Amino acid sequence: MKRFSKVVVAGVLAASMVLFAGCSGGNNNADGDKDVNANAESQESNVLKVGTNAEFAPFEYVNEEDGTTIEGFDIDLINAIAADQGMTVEMENMEFDGLIMALENGSIDVAIAGMSVDPKRAKQVDFTETYYDAGLNIAVAIDDDSIASEEDLAGKVVTAQQGTTGANKAMELQEAGVVADVKLLANINVCMMALANGEVDAVIMDIPVNNRYVAAHPDEVKIAADIVAEEQEQYAIAVAKGNTELLEKLDAGLANVKEDGTYDALIDKYFGAAE
Repeated sequence: MKRFSKVVVAGVLAASMVLFAGCSGGNNNADGDKDVNANAESQESNVLKVGTNAEFAPFEYVNEEDGTTIEGFDIDLINAIAADQGMTVEMENMEFDGLIMALENGSIDVAIAGMSVDPKRAKQVDFTETYYDAGLNIAVAIDDDSIASEEDLAGKVVTAQQGTTGANKAMELQEAGVVADVKLLANINVCMMALANGEVDAVIMDIPVNNRYVAAHPDEVKIAADIVAEEQEQYAIAVAKGNTELLEKLDAGLANVKEDGTYDALIDKYFGAAE
């Protein structure tokens, strides 16, 4: 009788575990479906969920007066493209390194954040036609005359924003034995703080971003040199891999805002002259 009781109890426990596992699996699938379908639902309602990293002025930054509004060239551009295609934008500010993952799990539809097109990213996401030609340069302290070219970085400590092409270039210089050390930091402001504190000798960043910071702090930092690249760095808007329908809409909207003069007006607003 004792042995029989053990068998019965074991059977009940096993059945309970199977039932629990089945219920648990059902819940996980429901959550997964919710994430996967999130971007489809937003597009059906004509709401475009846009992810950005608002620490990359003049492309995206937080308004200093209210501390919440996200502004910048990219923000105005994606709003113009969305309006052209009959959509409204819902912005989400997040870490730059999290943008591609957010596209992959469906929590956002679009990423626009001064994101350069490169082979590694192109394997993870699909890109629109490019909308801005950029490049990298080197910023140094105002009283530092020891750096006037990329070659002068030999033996120096440099910083760049993590996840960016500036970070890639810095790591490339370190691997080549040019720079002594690389500190990858969260954003341009933290990079420049490290420069001001003497923790690093130079900041490698996208030209418009470094230039804007220097223009706002002319007594603290200066541009030492441009970095000559084999290929022109270009920005584009990213969507989840295979989201052809949305990609076509964005490309159509981008072409239209370029044709109707909106794009040139934004270039003039944020960079001073139409390109």
